[in-house]
Amino acid sequence: MKEKLYPFDAIEKKWQDYWEKMGLFRMDPGSKKEKYYCLVMFPYPSGKLHVGHGRNYIIGDALARYKIMKGYNVLSPIGWDAFGLPAENAAIKGGLHPKESTLNNITAMKKQLVQWGAGYDWSREVTSCLPDYYKWTQWIFLKLFEKGLAYKKKAAVNWCPSCNTVLANEQVVNNLCERCDSKVIEKDLEQWFFRITDYAQRLLDDISSLEYWPERVKTMQVNWIGKSVGVNIDFPVDGEDIKITCYTTRVDTIFGATYMVLAPEYPDIPRLIEQAPNRANIYEFIVWARAQSRSTRAAEENEKKGVFTGCYVINPVNNEKIPLWIANYILMEYGTGAVMAVPAHDQRDFEFAKKYNLGIRVVIENPHSPIIVSSMEKAYIENGIMINSEKFNGMSNIDAMEEIADWMEKKSTGQKTVHFRLRDWLISRQRYWGAPIPVIYCDKCGTVAVPEKDLPVLLPEKIEFKPYGQSPLADSKKFVETKCPKCKGSAKRETDTMDTFVDSSWYYLRYLSPKDAGKAFDKDLVNKWLPVDQYIGGVEHAILHLLYSRFITKVLSDLGYIAFKEPFKALFTQGMIIKDGAKMSKSKGNVVSPDDLIDRYGADTIRLYTLFIGPPEKDAEWNDRAVEGAYRFLGRLWRLVLKVKELENVKKNLKPQDRDLERKIHQTIKKVTRDIEGDFKFNTAISAVMELVNEAHSAVENDNIYYAKDAAINAVLLLAPFVPHIAEELWETLGCQPSVFNQQWPCFDELKAKEEMLVLPVMINGKLRSRIEVEDSASHDHIKAVVLADDKVKGYIKGTCIKNFIVVGKKLVNIVV
Repeated sequence: MKEKLYPFDAIEKKWQDYWEKMGLFRMDPGSKKEKYYCLVMFPYPSGKLHVGHGRNYIIGDALARYKIMKGYNVLSPIGWDAFGLPAENAAIKGGLHPKESTLNNITAMKKQLVQWGAGYDWSREVTSCLPDYYKWTQWIFLKLFEKGLAYKKKAAVNWCPSCNTVLANEQVVNNLCERCDSKVIEKDLEQWFFRITDYAQRLLDDISSLEYWPERVKTMQVNWIGKSVGVNIDFPVDGEDIKITCYTTRVDTIFGATYMVLAPEYPDIPRLIEQAPNRANIYEFIVWARAQSRSTRAAEENEKKGVFTGCYVINPVNNEKIPLWIANYILMEYGTGAVMAVPAHDQRDFEFAKKYNLGIRVVIENPHSPIIVSSMEKAYIENGIMINSEKFNGMSNIDAMEEIADWMEKKSTGQKTVHFRLRDWLISRQRYWGAPIPVIYCDKCGTVAVPEKDLPVLLPEKIEFKPYGQSPLADSKKFVETKCPKCKGSAKRETDTMDTFVDSSWYYLRYLSPKDAGKAFDKDLVNKWLPVDQYIGGVEHAILHLLYSRFITKVLSDLGYIAFKEPFKALFTQGMIIKDGAKMSKSKGNVVSPDDLIDRYGADTIRLYTLFIGPPEKDAEWNDRAVEGAYRFLGRLWRLVLKVKELENVKKNLKPQDRDLERKIHQTIKKVTRDIEGDFKFNTAISAVMELVNEAHSAVENDNIYYAKDAAINAVLLLAPFVPHIAEELWETLGCQPSVFNQQWPCFDELKAKEEMLVLPVMINGKLRSRIEVEDSASHDHIKAVVLADDKVKGYIKGTCIKNFIVVGKKLVNIVV
């Protein structure tokens, strides 16, 4: 590489040590300043960070430094989401114990964050895999258990055969494990759940209060919660004392139901097919269907297959006997797992009915073209007029929905109900590296919660890593065998561990009192500092982490432990940095290490390029060669300050031309401030300072030096949050007392920022016809637009053809017509 443009290697460590010594990021609990809680989503310590990870931490650090300069008492903590599968999988492959490898990774990643210049209050560091943290994760479990919000049941679950554990629905992407990309299968297991569905309506209602959240994230949560209003309808099984309840949002089609269909997981199937002669075939079909992924089964294009149960159900509105089938396209988690099939008005039902020669009855007529069943090629799903529906014939189907629902409620055959797509949060994991679930099983007393005084339930460190479908903790006799807290008799511990999203659902509370051995968090402190003023992280957490955190916050609020109902006031979701058109990953071989780049260019160059690469909320392609441009700019900034330093003793006379640089200084302060305060437009803010630096260089070269030092000082102050090391060094070079972050953020004068106005005469065919006023910096196109909008000009050119439009040196405008 060429000779260094500035001595980054000599200054960066110097200022990192200085910040730590002065406690720049150490929050002062006794400060009278206005508080500002700036939080980045805490990382999983999986190994070394790459430049794609850096965007999150650099954005958060730039914002925290800016707020410090704005006079806030800033809390910017960091911690580690340290439980999880990758560390355990590494142990299985013969590597280090998960605890050792995790703590080693934390040491390496902490070093990288410090090298990046990312500042945190390290005195508040939390690590979720250590007992002083997971003790309180277990305490939160106990609080939910006491309130009836934690329960165990047998359920069909997503199972990753590679990770050998259960996955929540949200952790399955396109039927693949989000962690290892293995195909997910379905299993029936006894599992622990959190009853998040009890909070579905509140989680939905309170989205409207999240004023400073991205709209797309709020929409994703609304869709995931998935509220719908419909009717529960009871279909008696013919000849049996059984009723099958189905949920529908299309009760207007009830008279068109020609069969009923069940999900393969429907719990009453064994009882229903007890006497069926084809019982073996039915079970064979169920095994086949359940081996398909939920996403495959739900896909519109997937072939619809089924098997007849031999049973019939009675349609309660017309007493018609209709066949009961089991089909692969019905999912247990939607509705009740039973669907009244109306093939004339549902495409999936239509395809199924055609395949198995089942009845098709039109009950909503197309008002523009009557439907002939024998000619139907697809279901009619639009609105229309009711037919074949007894007393509701002739009504619009929209009006009939309410009428039929009321009628069924009066007959006690249906009940209006609200349904949510959201399902309870499955927290059981059959793995070692997680917080043990604090529950004991006693033959005499049943399921017993571990008393709070006995927390934490420690994770044993000596364990054999041979996962085979249940937690390896089950093989640890010392861990499993215990005494019942109630009767003191022999008992056994729960061997499942908790989903790591439980750990991350409350960590933002622990930062306020991370060393408190007596309680999870200090109520007074969290009520003062929460909600988090600005939360920063990837949009991939829009459903999982953010929804779970909102739920836990509401539960703790209901229990009186906190006085707020939402954890994060404002949310910013940064885009990914990609390489070669794909997300950075070791498997794709497109990871860019920051370490080599920092050795070549310094941390400030990497920070500057990361922030300048594009709008921070958008994905951006990393370009190694473009990093050089950021490095050259910092060299140019360095030279400007050195030039200004040389001019300190030169006599300065104010010239008219100096006004241009003064104006640029105030315009830049205005733009940078508004870009940061707006939508974190760091890229355009940096671009504005680059223009100021260029203009300052030009001014010095032209001997217009009156405002040169002001330009240099303000350029350094404005860039300080983005490139803090060089800013500190140049601040000191300019003769100022460090730290630059003890300085007040620059203020702009609106009058000084205002462009000079020009009055331009407008000539038409050589004759003066009008005058216009525009800013000195107005472009040709802007001047033309102002001229053509002028009433006098419009009067003279009406009915003519403009042959030429000339702006003469910003002195006059000449129009030839």
